[in-house]
Amino acid sequence: MLDKLLQAQQRAEEIKKRLDLISVSSEVEGGKIRIISTANKYISSLSIDPEFLQSADKEELEELLVAVFNKVLAQADQVSQTEMQAVTREMMGGLGNLFGK
Repeated sequence: MLDKLLQAQQRAEEIKKRLDLISVSSEVEGGKIRIISTANKYISSLSIDPEFLQSADKEELEELLVAVFNKVLAQADQVSQTEMQAVTREMMGGLGNLFGK
């Protein structure tokens, strides 16, 4: 049993490292604001079209930034959950044999 738990923990650590290598992106206003994040929710890039930046007012820009951040973080969360569910399924499959089944 301990071996299975250690294997699952090791697998979870491997997935966490892999999530650092997976990029997700989002954009608003037809790509005028773009953001890239890792699946571990580390923001690696933010770009704003210079023309849009000059024409946007503060309130509009703030609302769009909140929207694009929320979108990319939701995508990162979805990827992370999918990867971690795979580990959970593996762990539960291994524990099913604990009781001689």
